[in-house]
Amino acid sequence: MAYLEMQNIDKSFNQVQVLKDVSLELEQGEIHALLGENGAGKSTLMNILGGVHQPDRGVITVSGQKVEMTSPKISQDQGISFIHQELNLVSDLRVYENMFLGSEIRNRFGFVDVNEMCRQTEEILTKLGVHINPKEYVRNLGTSYKQLIEISRALLHKSRIIIMDEPTTALSEHEVDRLFELMRNLKEDGISIIYISHKLKEVKAVCDRLTVLRDGKVVKTGDLKEESLDSITQYMVGKSLSEDRIIDEENFGETILKVEELTMPGVYKDIHFQIKKGEIVGFTGLAGDGRTELFESLFGYRKDYKGQVYVNGKLVNINHPKKALRAGIGYVPKDRKENAIIQDMNVVQNMSISSLNHFERKGFLRGKLEHNRFQEYKDKLNIKAHNPKATIDQLSGGNQQKVIIAKWLELNTDIIIFDNPTQGIDVGAKQEIYQHIIGLAKQGKAVIVLSSEAPEIMKICHSVYVMYQGEIAGYFKGEDTTEDKIMSYATGSKKEAVTVG
Repeated sequence: MAYLEMQNIDKSFNQVQVLKDVSLELEQGEIHALLGENGAGKSTLMNILGGVHQPDRGVITVSGQKVEMTSPKISQDQGISFIHQELNLVSDLRVYENMFLGSEIRNRFGFVDVNEMCRQTEEILTKLGVHINPKEYVRNLGTSYKQLIEISRALLHKSRIIIMDEPTTALSEHEVDRLFELMRNLKEDGISIIYISHKLKEVKAVCDRLTVLRDGKVVKTGDLKEESLDSITQYMVGKSLSEDRIIDEENFGETILKVEELTMPGVYKDIHFQIKKGEIVGFTGLAGDGRTELFESLFGYRKDYKGQVYVNGKLVNINHPKKALRAGIGYVPKDRKENAIIQDMNVVQNMSISSLNHFERKGFLRGKLEHNRFQEYKDKLNIKAHNPKATIDQLSGGNQQKVIIAKWLELNTDIIIFDNPTQGIDVGAKQEIYQHIIGLAKQGKAVIVLSSEAPEIMKICHSVYVMYQGEIAGYFKGEDTTEDKIMSYATGSKKEAVTVG
């Protein structure tokens, strides 16, 4: 008998069945991959295991005992921890307070024992190779550190089953290696891990078995050693997807954006590049290379920079996002939860929030027009939203991303920056987003794609800049780009004087 068994689980929302007779078995000391496209039912199944939702039908057993997961507290009492893709830390609390939230340590007088909580926090973080002051406020930490704190919190509470939902999304390569080493150590200690990821190479590297969901049903379960990346992809999307380059047209117009000598001390320096209408330009490198900060500056989010920015040959001073929009620059940020969506607003409102003047007449919002426009984007982008009036946090990450893209399509800027556009998105949805990016270029838009995934950059970009420690270290035409070339420049092994145009 498996350590965890979920048998014949059904679940419906608003008369839409999202799980159909789903079964999952998890052995003790196993790393089990749970795979599927966005909207396949992975999150719903794990929310049932975590006590957030209750199944319409089905049985859950832990260590041979039937358990009714009627609340997250009961799930936690069973030794189950859920590390969500969208991090669940309280930014205005300190690190140690987040670690012990709801289970604070008290001394014999009943007072909170801050020193002991700090000691235990430091001890568990050190095991992960992370050095953070336990009294630091979480809001001051980078996303990768927040992810590691979530993992540390699960270990601190001695969980026997840990659900990891896209845990490597914000981690650098060496942090991913460290996480995998930790996971293997946990496995040896008898801890079981359910690992959800769209990065199939990582799945193959660290997982033992897999269960694949498609349209709410189990389509495959078995030993990962017997599967190839292509076969896994076929299970997930129902067809094989090529990794070949899909952009080759170079029907460019005039130069629309030109950047000279852009510098922010300690972040990036002496940045030069240009982009033409109809061109897709990629910026890649390793975590901390400065590319996000560079393009946050171009969008007016960061102001303390020097240099010249020209749009359509005209020098512009962009020190606020409103000025960026007026200059025709749009920006899809990489952190959906914190910077791109408003969780308490519905799906349609998230699409229209930045372009309300498009739906306004005499001071009144034309709700029918707003809804009809969303329906157009829903069909165009294949957004899976059964109820557009539901809050956007009820959608999968991939569908949230498509709503964000719809928002910028509605704004119709001439230059659009995508920062990690397919972060946490399944392989099928990735292909759809790639096609929409290419479609924007064919319309004459200038598109900038920031991504740490070399295959993504190579697949859709006409030209590629590689950054290293805040500088542009290399430049390639898209067809001349290889992963080896990118890594040699991204790691600082090579550097060249970059002159373009």
